[in-house]
Amino acid sequence: MNFAEDFLAKADEKAFDTQHRNTINFNIGKYNTAVARGLSKFENLEASKRKAHVTKWRVMENLDKFLPEFEANFQRKGGKVIWANDAKEAQKEILSIIQKHNGKSVIKSKSMTTEELHLNDFLAEHGIESLESDLGEYIVQLLGQPPYHIVTPAMHLSKEDIARLFNEKFGTPADATPEQLTQKARELLREKYLKADIGITGGNFLIADTGSIALTENEGNARLTTTFPKVHIAIVGIEKVVPSLTDLDLFWPLLASHGTGQNLTVYNTVLGGPRQENETDGPEEMYVILLDNGRTNLLAQKEQRQALYCIRCGACLNACPVYKNIGGHSYNTTYSGPIGSIITPHFKGMNDFKHLSYASSLCGKCTEVCPVKIDIHKMLLLNRRDAAAQGINSSTEKIGWNLWKRAMLKRSLMDFFGGKTKNFLLKTFFKKSWGKYRNMPEIADKSFSKQWEEYQKNNNDLSI
Repeated sequence: MNFAEDFLAKADEKAFDTQHRNTINFNIGKYNTAVARGLSKFENLEASKRKAHVTKWRVMENLDKFLPEFEANFQRKGGKVIWANDAKEAQKEILSIIQKHNGKSVIKSKSMTTEELHLNDFLAEHGIESLESDLGEYIVQLLGQPPYHIVTPAMHLSKEDIARLFNEKFGTPADATPEQLTQKARELLREKYLKADIGITGGNFLIADTGSIALTENEGNARLTTTFPKVHIAIVGIEKVVPSLTDLDLFWPLLASHGTGQNLTVYNTVLGGPRQENETDGPEEMYVILLDNGRTNLLAQKEQRQALYCIRCGACLNACPVYKNIGGHSYNTTYSGPIGSIITPHFKGMNDFKHLSYASSLCGKCTEVCPVKIDIHKMLLLNRRDAAAQGINSSTEKIGWNLWKRAMLKRSLMDFFGGKTKNFLLKTFFKKSWGKYRNMPEIADKSFSKQWEEYQKNNNDLSI
């Protein structure tokens, strides 16, 4: 697949889909109102963001110490840790665990790392039912779609869209209210928790000093997923580690306020291994799969490794004018929007995904809203630099930029052609690209420098 061409085709379609734009603007408008209220609760938001940035910097610079610390502490409580270099290794390990326990059904809470693995499709190929329990994830699973957004998977759908879907699938009223739709989903899913053999989650944070994983959610599905099944598997990116349990005092409110505008999400859980002898619930066995899948490629880039500080709040997506126009599915990646554009080329290859780093206006709004102060728009420019340095830009692009650079550095070359010739060139060579949805600019017959030169000759007494 040519990912760049596919991206351009999907973006071209969505950018002029007025219904899509209305839905996204409405949903992001509600988000903006909630987040403004949530952020006002911080006494000193900038200080909190700086502290989070420094904490994540310390983690990334010492990842080789914090990850073994987490592993040792988690294993001490009876948990099992598996290291997976890539998606295939993680898939293989998950399948092995399920088969070891004769599992036939899986219940999942919301997890972007499982989306990296395309886990539902993989398990289906091996005859294992895998059901999403997060309402948004459940909806897009019914549609056969990937999540649209890091935090709100069904952001692209209106309540009318969801009512029609439930009417087709389950016979609910076509005009069902959100409350009725939620109740129907609860009825359908509750039994699945009780019967599932395996529970699978992600992890918002890995806590090094206690050997625990932290989960944050609003629906309670993660707690049910980790309580009823006999086996719990958590798939977590290696960058999610924080030094201490006390760091959640900072990171949980930052994640909640930037993700949904809440002071704190409804359910916040710390899990430190399988059920102990003196405990009444929880899994008999618990596994944590530490996923690399390209993260060490990014870690090796000294200037760009700060992209691994991301806590997956989705704030940069909601702020990005490009994302709001072309939507999450256009990116054709697990992580869309600005953060996806800077990490995907390192996770999945610069050659296939360098185009995402050009899908930006470089307005800097993504950097402004980031709760851990990742310099996102600078990272986009560094990715562009790397693509050029690696020589993977097309020959047309190289020739075009070389000519542009030469012309911009020499006034005589810029003024070599008159306005009529320049207008002809624009209409001939750029009408289908730049001029597809907009009027092409009309260039004056004489350049500004020529006009200024003539003006000075005719006004010798002009004082400047």
